[in-house]
Amino acid sequence: MSRFDRRDSFNLLSKLTPRRAWNGMKVLMSYYISKWTKRAVQWGYPISISFEPTTSCNLRCPECPSGLRAFTRPTGMLREDFFTETIDQLSKDLLYLVFYFQGEPYLNPNFLDMVKYASAKRIYTATSTNAHYLNDANAKKTIESGLDRLIISIDGTTQDVYQQYRIGGSLDKVIEGAKNIVKWKKELKSKTPFIVFQFLVVKPNEHQINDVKKLGKDIGVDDVWFKTAQVYDYEKDPNQLIPTIDKYSRYRKTANGHEFKGKLANHCWRLWHDPVITWDGLVAPCCFDKDAQHQLGDLKKKPFKEIWKNGEYAVFRKKILAGRKNIDICANCSEGTKVWGKD
Repeated sequence: MSRFDRRDSFNLLSKLTPRRAWNGMKVLMSYYISKWTKRAVQWGYPISISFEPTTSCNLRCPECPSGLRAFTRPTGMLREDFFTETIDQLSKDLLYLVFYFQGEPYLNPNFLDMVKYASAKRIYTATSTNAHYLNDANAKKTIESGLDRLIISIDGTTQDVYQQYRIGGSLDKVIEGAKNIVKWKKELKSKTPFIVFQFLVVKPNEHQINDVKKLGKDIGVDDVWFKTAQVYDYEKDPNQLIPTIDKYSRYRKTANGHEFKGKLANHCWRLWHDPVITWDGLVAPCCFDKDAQHQLGDLKKKPFKEIWKNGEYAVFRKKILAGRKNIDICANCSEGTKVWGKD
């Protein structure tokens, strides 16, 4: 199965309305005009958006700012009323909503209520979790919320391998959580969520690629995806995470260490269709700005639609078109270097 499973794709397309389709066409046209003319043209509103339920996390993953407690921005929880007010502004044009940026979404006690609110507006909803909080009650509530896609991070098939990256985590809890979701999906006769095992390929776990495919099949998840790891100090790779299998690496080995394989073309589709909103209402350009250093607006001060068309956004889009190599968050960007699906 590929990343775009037919059932999942059909479910996504079922959310499409004439207004959302027209909005998507306007965004796409403005992106290509910007790319060709090197002028920052923006029509329409986001096709997709990412909301951060929280920056808190129970794990200590070595390449994650949330796990390392390395943020300069404060830790907190997305307020439900703040979320609903923003969704009310965007819901008629918005097709896809990701409940994830940093942190573990299920730590926010109102997370599934927010999913339910967006689902009621026929917006495709997705989240990513480390699955430690998918107990029986939360699994049932997840199905009932209408969540369309659930990505479960499982970076090893034995505890000794899993915990080398997912520091402080329990593989047994992940497996138990996945089984709870599969069980309640069947019991409630629900077609959603589309359940994915996501395997972040790093050197300590690359020998378990085939094992996780088998584990996913045995548990009954819908697909297994493989993701390349972002390593901040990739030249030296101090944590020895860069895999030896070239297919699953963003980096290539050199005489002096490693270098990034990606080609930084001077355009980025994300800047035209897929913004990120932090738990406290800051608008960031994309998911690579993990500390929200490139703030393009603040929803506590202005409504999103005003921010989307404002000067800060236009200036940042112009910078992208002029040269991505000069923007820090672009230097290690995985656009075009992800590996999805089965071999």
